[in-house]
Amino acid sequence: MRFPESRPRRLRRTPAIRRLVQETRVDPSQLVLPMFVREGIDAPVPIESMPGVVQHTRDSLKKAAHEAVEAGVGGLMLFGVPAVRDARGTGAVDPGGILNVGIADLISEVGDATVVMSDGCLDEFTDHGHCGVLDAGGAVDNDETLKVYAEMALAQAAAGAHMIGPSGMMDGQIGVMRQALDGAGYQDVSLIAYAAKYASALYGPFREAVDSQLKGDRRTYQQDPANAREALRELEMDVDEGADIVIVKPASTYLDVISLASDAVDVPVAAYQVSGEYAMVEAAAANGWLDRERMIDEQLTSIVRAGASIVLTYWAVEAAGRLRV
Repeated sequence: MRFPESRPRRLRRTPAIRRLVQETRVDPSQLVLPMFVREGIDAPVPIESMPGVVQHTRDSLKKAAHEAVEAGVGGLMLFGVPAVRDARGTGAVDPGGILNVGIADLISEVGDATVVMSDGCLDEFTDHGHCGVLDAGGAVDNDETLKVYAEMALAQAAAGAHMIGPSGMMDGQIGVMRQALDGAGYQDVSLIAYAAKYASALYGPFREAVDSQLKGDRRTYQQDPANAREALRELEMDVDEGADIVIVKPASTYLDVISLASDAVDVPVAAYQVSGEYAMVEAAAANGWLDRERMIDEQLTSIVRAGASIVLTYWAVEAAGRLRV
């Protein structure tokens, strides 16, 4: 019997050998924890469809932020859940609005130790749940929305945000926000472009997390899941307009787009492991259908292997703890 001269199994023989030759490594500093702060509550509110994730009070937000920093997580992405909404999402630009005071809280607590990021979208603040201002016919008015985005960027920068992530997929949003920030003296505030945000079914639990008022869907402005070349166009436009980082969202069902993005642009590529990705694993694990920790680590590894240098994940603190062992 003729045996193969090359035996790849030699490099899989022990845990120590496997660690030594591992090609893709995930570091806690690559992980960003999305967080929710809600107005008008006096205790954290569990999110039923996302076991282990809560809507924070301002006080519990600070505590959780310290825990994330101590775990070595690289950044925090904050979303606000207001008590009152209106058609234009004015709570987003109010300096006393829940998102802006939450940003200020994080900056005062952990701003020297981590990267404080903020969501630059209107969907949490509008009474119709869309990411922009509606016209008379009920469609999202791209250019009118950009005016509000510019105000929102200035409000978040004034609150102290290090990075702002406009996620509404409005044409020109990066350019408008960059111009507004630079014109007001906030040249050092970075923009994280949700350049390839797909109209996915995986956002369902997030809508519970922010108490979304969405009526209809967002297919007229988020990307068609069938399209990859279109993502390259969006990525190039956002980088040309001044994006410092680009995001692909969701992550696990768009690994090919992450790979395309990492080859196409010369800025860091992030991926957002969204609420539905989280919920599916938690639900399957709760039923005993898979090994929860292995599945979490495998997904994070695959996202980084595809080309993401930053991963937004609700498992950031837990995963960071395992990675540091």
